[in-house]
Amino acid sequence: MKFTFVTLFENLVKPYFEDSILKRAQNAKILELEFKNPRDYAKNKHQKVDDYQAGGGAGLLMFPEPICDLLDIIKKDNPNAHIIFPAPAGKPFRQIDAKRLAKKEHIVFVSGRYEGIDERVIEEYGDEVFSIGDYVLTGGELASLVMSDAISRNIKGVLGNEDSLSEESFEDGALEAPSFTKPNIFRDSAIPSEFLKGNHAIICTLKKEMSGLKTKYFRPDLFLRNKGQFDEK
Repeated sequence: MKFTFVTLFENLVKPYFEDSILKRAQNAKILELEFKNPRDYAKNKHQKVDDYQAGGGAGLLMFPEPICDLLDIIKKDNPNAHIIFPAPAGKPFRQIDAKRLAKKEHIVFVSGRYEGIDERVIEEYGDEVFSIGDYVLTGGELASLVMSDAISRNIKGVLGNEDSLSEESFEDGALEAPSFTKPNIFRDSAIPSEFLKGNHAIICTLKKEMSGLKTKYFRPDLFLRNKGQFDEK
């Protein structure tokens, strides 16, 4: 998988990939990173990439030409590059999207700044537009990092133990069951006794029940959408 980050601020993104799982994935040639700065494609004297909004409005907007020229080059080099724009107006990014996008060969994240990017750029080049939540960020870099991380861990070979993917939150529309480790009793709170007896069938059933209860408590919206799979007691 190749990730290209189109951003004015490479150093906001690059350090995240310099440690732990994602660093090992790069060393193993599973992940490849590329950074492109729209300023390098600006034709004006001061490499300016923003201007006042047509029709008025507070804040500056990234204008089309530098980004479009850059994306034209990317698409010429790889016509299959999948271009994503993080934006508050986008559809919610979910686990199902992370799993689907993990099968792509090349994803391009275009991070806006200031008041965003001229809408014509998004309309022409955007394969998908995603939001990571109902709030506004300073730029698209954080959202791009969130999505690239979620996508990466669904790529074969990135995680040391791929079985862990099947038990994570949002698989099958539920939150992951509570997890525990040693000591068995900590500050008068004990691990459920069945977890210590080694009967994996019983543990599996208990985890499913606890997953349902946790989903109902923390994410009632998810529970209502998927309640057919939960056995209510």
